[in-house]
Amino acid sequence: MSSRGLSGEPQPDRAELERQLSADVRAMTARSDRVGRYFARANHVNNTDFHALLHIMVAETAGAPLTPAQLRQRMDLTPPAITYLVDRMIESGHIRREPDPGDRRKWLLRYEARGMEMAHDFFRPLGSRISAALTDLDDNDLAVAHRVFMAMIDAMTTFEDDLVAVDSHASPSVARSTPAARGARGKARSAARTD
Repeated sequence: MSSRGLSGEPQPDRAELERQLSADVRAMTARSDRVGRYFARANHVNNTDFHALLHIMVAETAGAPLTPAQLRQRMDLTPPAITYLVDRMIESGHIRREPDPGDRRKWLLRYEARGMEMAHDFFRPLGSRISAALTDLDDNDLAVAHRVFMAMIDAMTTFEDDLVAVDSHASPSVARSTPAARGARGKARSAARTD
């Protein structure tokens, strides 16, 4: 395989390609955040609500809807704050609670049809622009790009897990306030009651 690109110029080395990919992801994240702010304003939701809706949509699209406790962990909010947030989004018609078919004691957060329709209406033109931008790339290119994104998402997930572990081993005053620490204390209290 040649180390020259399509234009005949030498291809960057591996380290440079990885730096470019990281820069691309940061640029997409920043741009996505800006677009998200427009969506939030257009639909009269604040930034916190928008990020909650995004987490709910990502999880639902992946086929693994979130429970309120999982959303609380992702948002790093207290139990009363997540209850208020979820109740407010249900009242506004963006989401609904459904019993978890695998565990009737739990609830799942799902997009309401109206909320999903608003999201689709807003983002449909972006989907069309992305499709047009990808026209010159063949299916192999898209499959490789998908594998690259999945690898980067896995790395970010592992990094986040490491951060949670560091938080849980931090000084007592810091560790006391982290969601992981609060969850661990709750589990310890539950275990103590059953002993």
